[in-house]
Amino acid sequence: MATASNFKQPLQLLAQAFEEKSGNEVRISAASTGKLYAQIKHGAPYHLFLAADQKRPEKLEQEGFAVPGSRFTYAVGQLALWAPQQQFQGEAKTLISQTNLRRFSIANPKTAPYGVAARQTLKAMGLWGQLQGRLVRGENIAQTYQFIASGAAEMGFVALSQLSEEATLQGYHWIVPQELYDPIRQDAVLLKRGEDNLAAKAFHAFLQSDSARELITTLGYGLDNS
Repeated sequence: MATASNFKQPLQLLAQAFEEKSGNEVRISAASTGKLYAQIKHGAPYHLFLAADQKRPEKLEQEGFAVPGSRFTYAVGQLALWAPQQQFQGEAKTLISQTNLRRFSIANPKTAPYGVAARQTLKAMGLWGQLQGRLVRGENIAQTYQFIASGAAEMGFVALSQLSEEATLQGYHWIVPQELYDPIRQDAVLLKRGEDNLAAKAFHAFLQSDSARELITTLGYGLDNS
């Protein structure tokens, strides 16, 4: 199955639980939502698609690549500012506005929904223009995290789910208020290639189970209860 980069680790845990329960093997391929969407349209042999947005799964339904009626929101992503080397007390805007800040990383808004959320947040904070020329754009949120963790960028916006307990205890992190960006509703869809695959259909159902939803909430995600 194909998953957005931000959900790779949670999906590995979910897959392990599913494998133990069903005996079926789950193979995972992770990349940016935009890249996976393009791969699916060009014939990539995926059975399920777990995106980081709603737009691409919906388009796949409309374009005939996904099973109609199979799309649902499996998680709602949360954005966080992370500065692993900064011991800071105060407003996040003050930290980002430091004149000695050399590099600030976000996911690419053209391919990654978390990048769109990061851009919306910076615009809402009045900092988007100020950071031009210092932005380091990751192809996906996983690469963005690596830029910050390696020191290639001093800080940036990551998915809250990427931050381990150890990471939150070191440096500085700030969970971005939801009013600063549009909700990151992450949709899953059963692809046409998986329509007759019993294991794919079973995992699609498992993702909607209470046990799976409970695990997802413990890993830094919200749920769509609408």
